[in-house]
Amino acid sequence: MTTLLTNALIVTMDDALTVHESGWVRVDGDTITAIGSGPAPKVDGAEVIDCNGDIVMPGMVNTHCHMGMSVFRGLGEDVDDRLYRYILPLERTFVSPEMVRIGSAMSALEMIAGGVTTVADMYYFETEVGDVCDQAGLRAIVGQTLADFDPPDHKTFDEGFARVEELVERFAGHKLVTPSIAPHAPYSTGLKTMERIAEWSAAHPDVPVQMHLAESTLEVNWARDTHGKSTVAVTADAGLLKPNLIAAHCLQLDDADIAMMAEHQVCAVTNPRSNGKAGRGIAPVEKMRNAGIPVGIGSDGAMSGNTLDLFSQFAPVSMFAKLLAGSRKPLPALEIIRMATIEGARALSLNLKTGSLEVGKQADLIRISLAAPRMHPMYDPYSALVFAAMPTDVTDTMVAGRWLMRDRKILTLDTAKTVADANQIARQFKTEMARLDSLAQ
Repeated sequence: MTTLLTNALIVTMDDALTVHESGWVRVDGDTITAIGSGPAPKVDGAEVIDCNGDIVMPGMVNTHCHMGMSVFRGLGEDVDDRLYRYILPLERTFVSPEMVRIGSAMSALEMIAGGVTTVADMYYFETEVGDVCDQAGLRAIVGQTLADFDPPDHKTFDEGFARVEELVERFAGHKLVTPSIAPHAPYSTGLKTMERIAEWSAAHPDVPVQMHLAESTLEVNWARDTHGKSTVAVTADAGLLKPNLIAAHCLQLDDADIAMMAEHQVCAVTNPRSNGKAGRGIAPVEKMRNAGIPVGIGSDGAMSGNTLDLFSQFAPVSMFAKLLAGSRKPLPALEIIRMATIEGARALSLNLKTGSLEVGKQADLIRISLAAPRMHPMYDPYSALVFAAMPTDVTDTMVAGRWLMRDRKILTLDTAKTVADANQIARQFKTEMARLDSLAQ
């Protein structure tokens, strides 16, 4: 099948940052085979889509998410100790393969609608997450979490490793879904287990490692009090600072930490909405990027950041850097879009497949309507995307040449059933929260 998208503002995000003001993209099967300006070539039997001047660009790359947690969205929002009062007890009681499947489907719906075509996820029962991404048509890295705080799907690290092995076996060679191992964080696994994970990773070099790193004061204090050094240094001692490590949050870093991460070719993810909402701080994004560390943008889970599109993250990423510097100059809009596309793909080691519109790459692309008055006048498409566009402006989403959404209608998942299932879980949560509140009184 050949698809021709014509009469579009093509934002390629290639190395030259090519923009075709009246452009077209040809897709054959799952691959971009030609891009140009002016009249599109005539191809017999092709599906021709007149984009009416709308933006066509690479799909967004959400580099850190917890898809199964969308059922926790907005829960206990203003309760200061909600993690221990509600979240952890609810996870231990209710997190199951079915709940993770429903939560992940909700997340997939939201991301497809918001122009996300690739996601890096870490949570529990990740085979369910992988199956949902497969059905939804999303490109995904799915990471089985390992932790020592009585997680819902393993009671020992041996059980956790067994789940990792199952995940790797299930998705070995899958076209879209890449299995991953995901130690929760240094403090919640410990040095010895991190060393075991590093050994396992060395034997499985094609399996990415995802981990929360330098996220909280608790973690930094643990590293200092237990090991007398920074949490990044402890991770380095364990052998986990390596090119296939995707380090999420990266809030509490000093210059030595950043230099160490750059030396070991670690990739990083910033989650500004989640971290800002929790009052945890601002990641030193510019310092990391200036050191040569690829930094992607992640939504975190809906429990923390509420929304899973990246449009909601763009302005905070840029504004936080500007506030740190007291200037408008840091992280201009172009750099934000770079981080959300090709740099995010590079952080996930997927940049040879996705992240830009180039001949030979996978056809992962989105169409963004310019119908809204807030999108005009447009002096700079990057600025419009970062500071004016919303997820509802996305009209069409394609991954590997397959339409996941057309004219704002999602084609790969049952929206009504998924929402109904999620609301049923929410009713169970509300009943249990009332019980927990009664015990606390």
